[in-house]
Amino acid sequence: MKFTLSWLKEHLDTDASLTAILEGLTKVGLEVEGVEDPAEKLGAFRIARVLSAAPHPQADKLQVLSVDAGEGEPLQIVCGAPNARAGLIGVLGRPGDYVPGLDVTLKIAAIRGVESRGMMCSMRELELGESHDGIIELPADAPVGQGYVDWAGLSDPVIDVAITPNRQDCMGVRGIARDLAAAGLGTLKPLNVPTIAGQGECPIEIRTEDPEGCPAFFGRVVKGVVNGDSPEWMAKRLKAVGQRPISALVDITNYVMLDHGRPLHVYDLAKLSGPLVARKAKPGEQVLALNEKTYTLDETMTVIADANGADDIGGIMGGEKSGVTAATTDVLIECAYFTPESIARTGQKLGVTSDARSRFERGVDPQFLGAGLAIATRLVLDICGGTPTQAVEAGTPPSGTKALRYDPTLTAKIAGLTVEPDRQRSILSALGFGIDAVWNISVPSWRRDIDGPADLVEEVVRIVGIDNIPSTPLPRAEGVAPPTATQMQMIERRSRRAAAARGLNEAVTWSFVSEAEAAPFGGGDWTLANPISEDLKVMRPSLLPGLIAAARRNADRGADSIRLFEIGRRYLADRESLTLGLLLTGDRVSRDWRTGRAQPFDAYDAKAEVVALLGAAGAPVDRLQLFEAVSAGVYHPGRSGTLRLGPKTVLAEFGELHPAIARAFDIEGVAVAAEVFLDAIPTKRASVDHMRDAYAPPALQAVRRDFAFLVAADKAGEELLRAVRGADKTAIVDVKLFDIFVGQGVGEGEKSVAIEVVLQPAEKSFTDADLQAISEKIVAAAAKLGARLRG
Repeated sequence: MKFTLSWLKEHLDTDASLTAILEGLTKVGLEVEGVEDPAEKLGAFRIARVLSAAPHPQADKLQVLSVDAGEGEPLQIVCGAPNARAGLIGVLGRPGDYVPGLDVTLKIAAIRGVESRGMMCSMRELELGESHDGIIELPADAPVGQGYVDWAGLSDPVIDVAITPNRQDCMGVRGIARDLAAAGLGTLKPLNVPTIAGQGECPIEIRTEDPEGCPAFFGRVVKGVVNGDSPEWMAKRLKAVGQRPISALVDITNYVMLDHGRPLHVYDLAKLSGPLVARKAKPGEQVLALNEKTYTLDETMTVIADANGADDIGGIMGGEKSGVTAATTDVLIECAYFTPESIARTGQKLGVTSDARSRFERGVDPQFLGAGLAIATRLVLDICGGTPTQAVEAGTPPSGTKALRYDPTLTAKIAGLTVEPDRQRSILSALGFGIDAVWNISVPSWRRDIDGPADLVEEVVRIVGIDNIPSTPLPRAEGVAPPTATQMQMIERRSRRAAAARGLNEAVTWSFVSEAEAAPFGGGDWTLANPISEDLKVMRPSLLPGLIAAARRNADRGADSIRLFEIGRRYLADRESLTLGLLLTGDRVSRDWRTGRAQPFDAYDAKAEVVALLGAAGAPVDRLQLFEAVSAGVYHPGRSGTLRLGPKTVLAEFGELHPAIARAFDIEGVAVAAEVFLDAIPTKRASVDHMRDAYAPPALQAVRRDFAFLVAADKAGEELLRAVRGADKTAIVDVKLFDIFVGQGVGEGEKSVAIEVVLQPAEKSFTDADLQAISEKIVAAAAKLGARLRG
């Protein structure tokens, strides 16, 4: 929201300096994003008099001027302006001055062989207007030698303020002035709402047939207007805040919108046919908007239409066919109230933004329709002339007011700031709240964001100043503070550290995905009704869509080996699930003279990461069981699996991505992924000691023994490993599979599985008898699975 200092003072009677106003704005919660005084760049330009003008000896269209700048000897200036003449008083730029309209810094130069020591400037060259027909002509009494900016009163700083979505009342200059007045930086001037004596009834019927989207539609006709240029004061203010002056009628609506936060629209009455109606759009109905784009509407959108169809998109943008022009003589001024929810939905569907939409979807003052129409009408009459008709007030706007009960002690209880009741009463009254003797509060219609007593506390505190809240340290017991992290937080921390330590790069992706991205993962259970984008509409059912998209972006930028992980939440139908997702694609091993060509990742790489991360998180990895993957269509059916504790408790899924998924996300080559369900990992019931146990290496050396078993070809190696681990839980500390062989010497339908068993003695070394007994237990445990020791 931009406004000039002089514009602010139209509503605020204040002697405060610009610095004080800027500090006050930020103090009350209206953060100042920038301040710019356009006149600062013109500070060097001086008022000067042309003493003489002679033809240039080498150019017919140039003159050689002698110019008095009020400082010593006259300057010689070469000038091509047709109005340059002796006696003219204009604006002089000297060597070293920067000319913003030309983006050049002046210097002494020879023009067609004649030295020139500056230039006489036009309005366009100083960015004060579009006129470029000649140099600026000032009155005869303009003081030669004085700074042009000071003499012309051009210094008017432009203040840019960030307005948060809850402060719809500050989308106009008057609302900002009200806040500053409440903060003690001046007095809010009374609002002058003119009384318009209409002559005769409105010649066109105005009504609303959409009480949900447009509950109130006010308007009146003004006949006999002249739509010329806006007056200089209005055009100057609009240009200062970035609005391009178009015509008096259009500029008036923009001015009222910026001045009071009240969007309006004007129609050329001659272009309307039949009644003007606020209604729902017909499916497929189209509107050519003022931005020269055609929008196709649906039945959920509100339009303003006449007998020939929709004229504009209600509350968002006017239509081209009924817009005013220089030939317009009769106009209809529209001042309607559109519900914020309807405007937001329509704007998102159409993908169109406008100043009107930004205000209506925040919620404009529903009780300012009559006043807004009267103010706009008075400006039209003063600037464009004409005769107004009586106003039409169709429909009933919502009251916008609320009644609350307030306790002034709440500022101390909620915000920790003690404010005297009389001071609170004064602040709330200055902000427009009504207060009776027992603190019954009536909320003004322009404060849609106030819902309860806590909001009133916020109003008081922000005006008093958040920096006045005393800093109070939290109480702390003596000694070392006990750990506060929950077991789930510790699992998350350990998992994140383990993933990073294993060379994975952490990614942070959106919690929302598109419907197309969610579909391969079973679709999302939760869809946003008001998304910021169609691509961020569904709350993610899996972390993999975001990781896959991130991997694709990295691959597109030349990354050879991509190893990503993310810890976040999946949004399921009944809960949020804390999950660690990982994705590996590209080269697992780069090409090398020792290993040959590059080697891609495979499903076993994903499994290795999953097992390591589960171990770091505290899961009992020695009891994990391998099953087929449950997410059909996500993983390759023959190159994937799940790790579980028992048949029902799924701790992780892993595997190579299904080719259809890879194609859908435009992933080239092999990509493997996994999801570790951290919230499914069993946690200890007793209180958790977050201190690590001291490392105590075993006193005796471990013993390793190798075994080769013949098992059925379809038997999972994990089953054999688990059976061997359970053969002697005291002595066996680790079991590894190091070879699988199928071929000569192995029967058909069988495979040879070689494993290494690590035995750790405790109090004394193993004897041969001890080792023989353990070996027999291992062979017996394997035999229960149908495995036999290979001879």
